[in-house]
Amino acid sequence: MQTKSNIGSFDAILDEKYGKVGTPERDAFHREAYAYCVGQIILDARKQERMTQSDLAKKVGTDKTYISRIEKGAIEPGVGLFFRIMDALGLKVEIARPLM
Repeated sequence: MQTKSNIGSFDAILDEKYGKVGTPERDAFHREAYAYCVGQIILDARKQERMTQSDLAKKVGTDKTYISRIEKGAIEPGVGLFFRIMDALGLKVEIARPLM
């Protein structure tokens, strides 16, 4: 008995849906995906600290709506605000060169 496999390359799926690596469409997708992931990290850390969006906003000098938009991945915080958020949530940011 022979079965069909629907397993394919994830890169091929992304190529088809968003264009090849280096195209404006694929770059936009990458930025949106990155913003979403950063937002989820912040959301998870905030909940783990049992902090509301309003609490976090007060600690970092912004408003609840801005924190909400960051957590949803709608916007990316600037570097300064990002580091204040990390500090307020007790997270550590390390900058390292990738291994080659």
